[in-house]
Amino acid sequence: MKAYNNSHSFVSHCFVCVFLILLVFVISDRLFSSVFSFSADYQNNLKFEVRGYSSENSSVNAVQLQTKVITSSSDQIQFLHDDSSPVLNRFRNATVTVTRKKISKLDRDEEQLEQGLARARASIRMAVTGTNNSVVNQSDVVNDMIYRNRAAFFQSYMEMERRFKVYVYSEGEPPIVHDGPCKHIYSIEGRFIQEMEHGARRYKTRDAKRAHVYFMPFSVTWMVKYLYKPLSYDHTPLKQFVADYVRVVSTKYPFWNRTHGADHFMLACHDWGPHASRGNQILYNTSIRVLCNANTSEGFNPQKDVSLPEIHLLSGNVPTKLQSPPPSNTTRPYLAFFAGGLHGPIRPFLLDQWKDRDSDIRVFEYLPKNLDYHSFMLQSKFCLCPSGHEVASPRIVESIYAECVPVILSDHYVLPFSDVLQWDAFSIQVNVSEIPRLKEILRSVPDEKYERLKEGLRGVRKHFVLNQPVKRFDVFHMILHSIWLRRINFRLGSQDS
Repeated sequence: MKAYNNSHSFVSHCFVCVFLILLVFVISDRLFSSVFSFSADYQNNLKFEVRGYSSENSSVNAVQLQTKVITSSSDQIQFLHDDSSPVLNRFRNATVTVTRKKISKLDRDEEQLEQGLARARASIRMAVTGTNNSVVNQSDVVNDMIYRNRAAFFQSYMEMERRFKVYVYSEGEPPIVHDGPCKHIYSIEGRFIQEMEHGARRYKTRDAKRAHVYFMPFSVTWMVKYLYKPLSYDHTPLKQFVADYVRVVSTKYPFWNRTHGADHFMLACHDWGPHASRGNQILYNTSIRVLCNANTSEGFNPQKDVSLPEIHLLSGNVPTKLQSPPPSNTTRPYLAFFAGGLHGPIRPFLLDQWKDRDSDIRVFEYLPKNLDYHSFMLQSKFCLCPSGHEVASPRIVESIYAECVPVILSDHYVLPFSDVLQWDAFSIQVNVSEIPRLKEILRSVPDEKYERLKEGLRGVRKHFVLNQPVKRFDVFHMILHSIWLRRINFRLGSQDS
C-alpha cells in the first residue's frame, strides 16, 4: 500500500511537472506571438492583393500593389502577379525574420515607421471589408462609380494625410535640381518639384529618419535643355547626371544603401525620363519612378513605378474655356474630335482612316487657324487620345476638363492613378486595330452609358487639376497617394546577416 502511495505520489508529481512545463511553453508562445505580432500582421496584410479596390471580395488588397498591369481587348485593366524583381522580393519578405540583432537607434526609428504603416494597412483592409466605422465624406469623394473601392481609397488617403512623410534631398544646384518647367507640356514636372520644395508642409520632413520616402528633385526636362546636344540623340549626359546625383546622396546619407533605393523616388514628365533613370541601374530597377512615359514595353513597372498625368498648361493655368465646361444638357454636334501632329505609329493610321472622311468624326493633322481647339473639344461627345512618339497624351486631361469622353488609343500605356480609379467609368479604350470601326464603336454607346461617362468625368475632374495652392484630392495629392501606395506594401529595415 505504501509502495502504491509512493508510486501514485511520483506519478502525480510528474503530471504536475509536465503540466507546469506545458504551461510555461504556452505562456512563452503567447508572449512571443505578442512581441512579434507586428511581423505576422505585416505578412498577412502584405498578401492582401486584388484586382484593384473591390468590396466584393473580403480578401482583396486595398493597395493594389506588387502587380503587373496589362490592358485587355475588353477595355478592362487586369492585374497579374509578377515576382520578377529579386531586389523588391528581398524587401517584400523582410518580415519573415523575427530574431533580430541588437537594434540601433536608426532601426528603432524604422520600426516606429513600420508599425505606423502596419496600422495603416489594417485600417485600409477594414475599409475594404466594411468592418470599420469610417464614413466617406460625400463632398470629398463624390462619385462611387469612378473608384475601384471608394471607402478603401478614402481610408488610404486619410492614412496618407495622417502619416506620410517625404524627405527632399538638398544636394544639387538649380536649375537642373530644385527647379523645373511650370508651363507648357511638361508643367507637371516643375509644379511638383516646386510644391515639394516650397509647400507640402503636411508631408515634407526635415528629419530624414522620420521619412517614409526620399525625393531626388532633379528635372529631366531641364537636363535636356542644359545638358543635351541638339540632334545628337545621345542620352549619355542625362544618364551621367543621374548617376552622379545618386553617387552623392548614397555617399553622404545612409538611406539609399540601407534599402537599395527602394524607398527613393524621382519624377519626370519628359519623354526621356526613362532613359535618364538608366544612369543608375538600381534606380531603374528598384526605386519608384514617377513618369509620364508609363510604357510597359519600355521598362515601366507598375509594381513600383507611378504613371504621371501629362498636363499641358500653356500659360501655367487651365485654359479659360475649360475652366467651366457647359451644362451637361448642352448639345454637342460632333461625335468625335482630334487634332495633332503626325508622329508615332498610331496617329498616321488614325489620320489615314478618318482625316477629312466624315463630318461626325472631325480629325485634323493641324487645326486651321480660324478654328479653336478647345471649342471643338467642348462641342464633341468623344475626344480621341492617340499616343504620339510616347504613350502619354495631354489630351486625356484636356478631355476630362472639357467633359468630352476620352477615347484611349494606345498600346502598353498604364493610365494614371489606375490603382484606385476605374477608368472605364469615365473613358473608353479602343484597340488600335479597331480604329477603322471608330464610328461604329462610338455610335453603339447607349445614351444611358454616355451620360454615366459624363457624370464620371465631372466626378474625376478634381483629381486632375493643378491647384495653386494645392487642395485635397487634387493631382498633386493623387501623385503623392500613388507613391504612398507603393511604399506601404513593402517593409524596409535591417535584416540579420
